Order: sequence, then structure tokens, then C-alpha cells
Amino acid sequence: MASVRQFQVTFDCAQPERVARFWCEVLGYVLPPPPEGFATWDDFDRALPPADRGSWFACVDPAGLGPRLFFQRVPEGKIVKNRLHLDVRVGTALVGEERLATLEAECARLVALGAIRVRLLPADDDNESCIVMQDIEGNEFDLD
Repeated sequence: MASVRQFQVTFDCAQPERVARFWCEVLGYVLPPPPEGFATWDDFDRALPPADRGSWFACVDPAGLGPRLFFQRVPEGKIVKNRLHLDVRVGTALVGEERLATLEAECARLVALGAIRVRLLPADDDNESCIVMQDIEGNEFDLD
């Protein structure tokens, strides 16, 4: 049986470029180079049929370690809770007040980018604290 070596995470959204640029800031990702023959992504987008312009966007981990993120325009808005979410790991190996301070600092940075803080999930017997958030289109993610 073959093993999976790479995967992509795909987001349905209303404004692919806007959401992609948000996640670039969150994760330190970058835009991949435009397709061959195009100097910029704007040049590529202008070459598409009008109905396809702005219909998707992507970002990648500059170190090549994380998955590619792909954002595709869909006509319907988000209605219910995500069945899948990202955990943004900013407090790994931290506990107690040090972890909370790190989570809160990152939360403040992301709120300034347009994210919404939903709630703090305090530490319990099994898990350390995390902060539940939403991106600029309402998709849930955790600061962990």
C-alpha cells in the first residue's frame, strides 16, 4: 500500500485571496510563484475568463514542511460549525501562565488581522488551555 506524502487543506470561502492572505499572516506562509508565463498573480487572474477571476488562491509554507492551503470560492456562506479545523500551535510545551500569556499575545495579533476570539478553553485534567477563534470568514480554529 502506498503512503501519502503530501496533502493540501482546502477552504471553501467567499473571497479566496483575502482569506489566503489572512492565513499567510497567521502561519508565516507565502504565495507560490505565479504560473509559468505570468509575471504576477494579477496578470494570471486577468487572463482568466471573467467568471473564473478571483475564484481561487493558494499559499504555501516557505520551508516546504506544512501543507499547501487552497482557497476556493463557493456561492454559499458558512452556516454551521466546521467539521474540521486547524490547531495553530503557538503554545507547544508551555504550561500555566506562560502558556496563557503566549496564547493571549498571539490572539491579540490575530484579532488585529481580523480574526474573532470566541472563547478560552481553560486547562483541565487532560488538556492545556487553548483559545477558540474564527478567521475572517468565520471558520473556526484553535490557538493551541
